[in-house]
Amino acid sequence: MQNPLFILAGLALLILGGNWLLKSAVALSLKLNIPKIVIGMTVVSFATSAPELIVSVNSALEGYPDLALGNVVGSNVANLGLVLAVTIVLGSIDVKKSFYTTDWPVMMLASLLFFGFIYFDGVLVRYEGIIMLIFLFVFLVYLLRFQKTAVIDELPEDDVPLPLYKTVLFLGLGAIALWGGSELLINGAVGMAMKYGISERIIAITVVSIGTSIPELAASIIAVIKKEKAISLGNLIGSNIFNLLAVLGITSIITPIKVMDEGLLSNDIFWMLGISFLILPLVFLPNKLRLGWRDGLVLLAVYFTFVYFTIQ
Repeated sequence: MQNPLFILAGLALLILGGNWLLKSAVALSLKLNIPKIVIGMTVVSFATSAPELIVSVNSALEGYPDLALGNVVGSNVANLGLVLAVTIVLGSIDVKKSFYTTDWPVMMLASLLFFGFIYFDGVLVRYEGIIMLIFLFVFLVYLLRFQKTAVIDELPEDDVPLPLYKTVLFLGLGAIALWGGSELLINGAVGMAMKYGISERIIAITVVSIGTSIPELAASIIAVIKKEKAISLGNLIGSNIFNLLAVLGITSIITPIKVMDEGLLSNDIFWMLGISFLILPLVFLPNKLRLGWRDGLVLLAVYFTFVYFTIQ
């Protein structure tokens, strides 16, 4: 019973920590008069991916590389197959042209870059992490320079200036909660894997990855309930890009990440590539540049099929 409690407590702290970090980061950016475009693509992106980053770095440093890799691969599949699916089942999304001219191609390039680095030798090393971070930097510069309309402020309720002491308080609480949550989540996940004879990879692909995607899912559902604009496809794709290039890039620079469970290379990574590619035809068929509830059901079916074959 102890391990599931550790996992639940870890997830709760990760969600709270991510939210506190997001509030403090946006408030600090507003106080410094940093444009929303910069906030959205740097501070907000980092804050919403902080749980994945902390869990992956901690997992790799503590000797559980499959948790680090499985967390990112599983989160990317969950972002599209679960978070996006639930969002468009509750309310359709009109897709911008920037989706097929910039966002989707870059996500596929990032996915293929990761595939090329990890598939043939089963390890991500420092120079590969540096290349991934450079790719991310070039992408962000391009967005800031040429694609300003592609970035939408999806969290207007967070655009409230805070007193400096509250900003510092949220920043400190967020950092502590993320660290503590990642420790509890990793210990609980590893303990459960050992107790029930389940591989770390399967725990990471299912429990851990869904847990670190909960903030995005909660934000999507709240947006629909409040009858506000649903979270955009571009933002979710941006999150996947950030997970691959920043989370794995930074982690592999700190310490090499070696695949221990071959299932990640023979199964999981192909599901990630497949569901990423699937978004393109769904956007154009049957309604051009729109994702609706039927597309959501397709994505949910793909996601649960992925989970079923992964745990077999």
